[in-house]
Amino acid sequence: MSFSLNLPLNGVSFGQVSLLLMRAFFEKGIKPCLFPISGQIDLSALNQDKQFFDYITECTNKAHREHSRDIPTFKLWHLNQGIDSFSRINNLLTFYELDQPTPTEINVAKNADKLFFTNKFSQEVFSQYGVESDLIPLAFDRYSFKKINKKFFDDERIVFNLCGKFEKRKHHHKIIEAWAKKFGNDKRYSLQCALWNHFIDEKRNKDNFVNSVSRKNYANIQFLGHMKTNELYNDFLNSGNIVIGMSGAEGWGLPEFQSLAIGKHGVILNAHAYKEWATKENSVLVEPCGKIEAYDGLFFHKGQNFNQGNIFDFNEDDFISGCEEAIKRVQDSPVNDAGLKIQKDFSLEKTVDKLLPLISA
Repeated sequence: MSFSLNLPLNGVSFGQVSLLLMRAFFEKGIKPCLFPISGQIDLSALNQDKQFFDYITECTNKAHREHSRDIPTFKLWHLNQGIDSFSRINNLLTFYELDQPTPTEINVAKNADKLFFTNKFSQEVFSQYGVESDLIPLAFDRYSFKKINKKFFDDERIVFNLCGKFEKRKHHHKIIEAWAKKFGNDKRYSLQCALWNHFIDEKRNKDNFVNSVSRKNYANIQFLGHMKTNELYNDFLNSGNIVIGMSGAEGWGLPEFQSLAIGKHGVILNAHAYKEWATKENSVLVEPCGKIEAYDGLFFHKGQNFNQGNIFDFNEDDFISGCEEAIKRVQDSPVNDAGLKIQKDFSLEKTVDKLLPLISA
């Protein structure tokens, strides 16, 4: 079994997926050559684990010494740099979020010897343009996330969690505004917003949150910002009862996915990648009401070679109805038993056992 890796190793979503895959290779005793994307390794989000850290270092140090272009390289990265490769055989796993692939994106996708998407929505979008791909679902991260028995609040409030990179695509402003109209300053409920965008500064992140609630002072809406470690993030996920996943476009939706898997209830948009793991049994599903353009002047610019198209939208009343149904589910059963099944259905072993034969020489 021979392959090399070109992965981002950091604490954001791409990096978290990469590190989880590396953990699986480590446990299997596989030592591929590793080329960290951008040449940087940031493992600060993980608990200290010297053996695993030494393994990462060993795989990185051997890359220039032992890698051959005849060995396939497996890369996890954005399409806009997906065509670059250390090998003659380039296998690419990428997250695609919109619905109108450009000629440039189609060309990059077709140049991969093997192309992988995480969800059927992205796969089907590209298949319309003659692009063949395999489906590799992501896995529950049992190393970083688990259900813990800890009391976070002195009262019996029902806590909603909102997560992710602060941007238009994820509808954070719309979600916060709608939630505030219905539940704002109602002490029976609270909304925790672990929202942060690494591409803008701290002041702008905080201003985005303040603007989301129309500069009103809601005592039961809290901005938590960026959490630097998975251990702290696991505490946050455990502190909530209901996770909100109403993003208009996702490659997977890791925070919501991990939340359901540790037994939290969810209000989830029934669209795009969410449909891979969110069901009517483990989530309150909210149907989209259509689509809107994705362009936000920051990540999505109209007329560019990448990231063109639309995101799903939703009706605010449907979202609030979903929240009310999720509250009932929490009152009936604090633990989402159907959600817990995600740990087995999307295990790391299943993901890696499917991936390895496809990327190895």
